[in-house]
Amino acid sequence: MPVDLVPVDLNADLGESYGRWTLGDDAAMLTLITSANVACGFHAGDPTTLRETCRRAVAAGVVIGAQVSYPDLVGFGRRFIDISPTDLTAAVIYQIGALDGLARSVDGRVRYVKPHGALYHSVIDHEQQACAVVQAVLDCDAELPVLGLPGSLLLKLAAAAGLRTVTEYFIDRNYTTDGRLVDRRHANALITDPSLAAQRAVAAARNGRADSFCTHGDSPGAVQMATAVRDALLAEEITLAPFVDPS
Repeated sequence: MPVDLVPVDLNADLGESYGRWTLGDDAAMLTLITSANVACGFHAGDPTTLRETCRRAVAAGVVIGAQVSYPDLVGFGRRFIDISPTDLTAAVIYQIGALDGLARSVDGRVRYVKPHGALYHSVIDHEQQACAVVQAVLDCDAELPVLGLPGSLLLKLAAAAGLRTVTEYFIDRNYTTDGRLVDRRHANALITDPSLAAQRAVAAARNGRADSFCTHGDSPGAVQMATAVRDALLAEEITLAPFVDPS
């Protein structure tokens, strides 16, 4: 194994339950990952859920990131919204600020920003919306890294604006030939075999494919898959560590 392998961050989307409706096993996932993309209330998550997710993340030493979304609670943030840049910038600032307030109340804080769902996909090449997200981070806290798809317009604009950019690889999603995620409406969009996901993770780590690996917390068998991925990486002596200091 190459001696210059860099540590790998393992992230997952958490805090997506709402009221009496529970999605995923956040407590279990927090024992397996190094960074948590916590919902901010616009696509999922209520204030109590988000605060408790932050509390558990702090206790587990897991870095908290703001997973910002379109204002689309009904659609789980998976529908494109033709929102004005001004409104999108304000919406992203609002979400970062809300989650950071909840995180600070439990001795944590937001350490990075990641778009969710349809917004994640739109800022790959939608210039106005990518600019709006970058502007929101700059206006809110220019020290926050931005997590996104390698080669996306979002990361290019963020880097040009002086923000730190972090590339992401999805362990449990298939990709198109041009490097995008396969649409969830297609049968082959998701990878559900933990052993296959683990093999992909090890190969991606060896190839230096990205800075952070995502395994979804809301997928069926999410904990089993995250466990398999983590165990496989550690078995190959690949260090797992967040890309930002959690303290």
